[in-house]
Amino acid sequence: MAAGLGLCPCRALLGGRRGALRALVRPARGLAAAKETHFGFQTVSEEEKGEKVYQVFENVAKKYDIMNDSMSLGIHRLWKDILMHKMNPSPGTLLLDVAGGTGDIAFRFINYVRSIRERQLQRKLKHHQNLSWQEIADSYQEEAIKPLGDSQVVVCDINKEMLKVGRQKAQHLGYSEGLSWVVGNAEELPFDDNKFDVYTIAFGIRNVTHIDLALQEAYRVLKPGGRFLCLEFSQVNNPLLSRLYDLYSFQIIPVLGEIIAGDWKSYQYLVESIRRFPPQEEFKAMIEDAGFLKVDYQNLTSGIVAIHSGFKL
Repeated sequence: MAAGLGLCPCRALLGGRRGALRALVRPARGLAAAKETHFGFQTVSEEEKGEKVYQVFENVAKKYDIMNDSMSLGIHRLWKDILMHKMNPSPGTLLLDVAGGTGDIAFRFINYVRSIRERQLQRKLKHHQNLSWQEIADSYQEEAIKPLGDSQVVVCDINKEMLKVGRQKAQHLGYSEGLSWVVGNAEELPFDDNKFDVYTIAFGIRNVTHIDLALQEAYRVLKPGGRFLCLEFSQVNNPLLSRLYDLYSFQIIPVLGEIIAGDWKSYQYLVESIRRFPPQEEFKAMIEDAGFLKVDYQNLTSGIVAIHSGFKL
């Protein structure tokens, strides 16, 4: 999901040598479908949760960005900027942004890499004062043809409406180079093993039915040395702020949802889903269980959100 209050899961194919494992896993998942889980504060079947989460984001897609600005007072933009600076991608980075439907992380990635490429070109020209006019022109021509170098970002989201909004934004803002959109489920990503340099998921993993499977898939598709980054709502570590935050979340956000998006229930769910998400240390342990090393997290705004980071080593 990008934007602020969370995107949904993404879909996939596990290929090749994993076929036999998939055959063994499917019956188990069939049994798991009958299990119960939570949808906000409600208890529902796992299958029903997937359907309900999909419906939430289908309902809010067109007002998603406006609501994120309204609910967070625009602070979600700063959180995402911090995530990008923490990633610090270099030209040539291949990024998978899961649950990234409206494109907030993808667009920041493109802007960041473009900025680095421009600075590299300026340094190159500065340190080669004796270049001919033709050599200088060729350098700028190369930059114009490949402004991202070989960098690419793939936005993967299970919800077609969210991706539709993202594509419309990209067209309006002029993003096309190095950007692709894929419908997919975070629990079964449609990508080969060891493919991406960085995996991001911003405000989306709490909407996944099986977080452990999503983390395993993140590990699978990352290259050795690849990095996992998750920006998600977390547990506030200041008692006074926590009480104020609860008051704002439960009394104000659903009202904003009704006024701006005409949808009280979806935003009630989003608020409740935040409270059901594991606190920082527990989520850190889940990431480590998936195989990631050097796992840590950074609290932002007193723990209202946290950025978790881990590496596939």
